[in-house]
Order: sequence, then C-alpha cells, then structure tokens
Amino acid sequence: MKAKVDKDTCIGCGLCPEVCPEVFQMDDDGKAIAYNPDVSENLADSAQDAESQCPVDAITIQ
Repeated sequence: MKAKVDKDTCIGCGLCPEVCPEVFQMDDDGKAIAYNPDVSENLADSAQDAESQCPVDAITIQ
C-alpha cells in the first residue's frame, strides 16, 4: 500500500501524525506529508484510519 497527502488540500490540522505517526508527519510548511509512503501490512489499519479521519480528504491510501 502507498500513502499520499495532497498538500494543496491539507489544512495542517495535525490529526494524521497523531493517528499514524509511523507514516505521517508535519513538514516545515505546517502541512502533512507521508514521510514513509510504503505502508506495511501491520500499519495498514492505522494509515487507513488516518485517511478516514482527515477532515478535508487530503490523504489517499492505495
């Protein structure tokens, strides 16, 4: 699975790194990034939870 954050859509709320810090973090611009975009099987549920909780649907997990 791959994680992706649309930085144009991201509002920088910080929820995704709280839900799945192994995949997401905030960058210097205050926007989320998928610093570990290759989501392993053991992190899939957490990454998908971050995707579903994103208030602006900026995260895609495929």
